[in-house]
Amino acid sequence: MSIFYFVAFLSIFFALMTIFTKNPVHSVLYLVITFFTFTIHYILLNAQFLAVVNFIVYMGAIMVLFLFVLMLLNLNKDTEPMKSHLIKFMGAIAGMCLLATLLGAFHVIEANNEFVTGNTDVGLVKNLGKVLFDEFLLPFELSSILLLTAMVGAILLAKKETKEVNG
Repeated sequence: MSIFYFVAFLSIFFALMTIFTKNPVHSVLYLVITFFTFTIHYILLNAQFLAVVNFIVYMGAIMVLFLFVLMLLNLNKDTEPMKSHLIKFMGAIAGMCLLATLLGAFHVIEANNEFVTGNTDVGLVKNLGKVLFDEFLLPFELSSILLLTAMVGAILLAKKETKEVNG
């Protein structure tokens, strides 16, 4: 249990660093570390599939994309728009809603101190594969054909036409 609380503290700390850091590249890097702590949480909760998807998709793909976009934009203080009071007010309202949600969540934790010890194999990749290939085999195969069609279409759209010169 102490590992859970330590990783939870790190998650909250790096999430706050993501918000309060002035440099956008540092903010994205703190967000990557926050997602890594989420991956550790998924492993502690015995949800290996979610841990792998979080690690590959969010940390590997989306955050790298954010970093490349930020580096390509080359943000300077001169080009940054001034934030209006309405945006600051809406941010304060969103922060209060988050605080109310956290207080409500802590109230639920205090009311129910018993941990649910049901099926511990719920998040395993083996069980997901059984359900995916037994009950959802046709939709799974149709989605693979759809993705293959989209890849071929993207390649055909991106391919430049070449003109043949006779003579």
